[in-house]
Amino acid sequence: MDKIVIGLTGPTGSGKSTVAAAFEKAGCIIIDADVIARQAVTNVGCIASLKAEYGNDIISEDGSLNRRLLAQRAFSNPQSAARLNEITHPMIINQIIQQIAFYQQSGAKVIVLDAALLFESGADSLCTATVAVTAPVEVRLGRIMNRDSISLELAKARIGAQQENFYYHKRAQYFFDGSTDSNNIQTEANRLLEKIIGDANESI
Repeated sequence: MDKIVIGLTGPTGSGKSTVAAAFEKAGCIIIDADVIARQAVTNVGCIASLKAEYGNDIISEDGSLNRRLLAQRAFSNPQSAARLNEITHPMIINQIIQQIAFYQQSGAKVIVLDAALLFESGADSLCTATVAVTAPVEVRLGRIMNRDSISLELAKARIGAQQENFYYHKRAQYFFDGSTDSNNIQTEANRLLEKIIGDANESI
């Protein structure tokens, strides 16, 4: 069987990170695009572009990036969010390619690329299968407010700056219900992983 790279995606608050953790528990190697993105924005050239786009004050007096302020401005509307992606995606994609190659050479059988912007960035082209995690908007709103300690208005703004569920349903090959009861998530993730591996074997 060829090594499998699963692209895992979904809108904010959908439960994608929980599913990623379940895949990891099932033995998959996880590449977290958010972690790579946080590293990318420490690049000098990237910081200069971000300041020009979102204001010099996104850099604190100690020289660190005020990620909360950047997120607030970047996700205030779809255009600002798109510009953030244009600035950061090239560096992020390059790092993802390097990490996939590293883990494949290390003998990993199944790699999961956890990426909220899997399709928008074109990173799905690096994957042999794609999984979308989606959940009802009301579920996502509650999760975002609790997770980030933000208001309902700001949570709605973040959701409004992202794609709707149908966007993912049109593009992904497999789906996971992010509103699945927490007691059943591991079982469902294991079942989905087995199906993806089985389908990959059949296609050989």
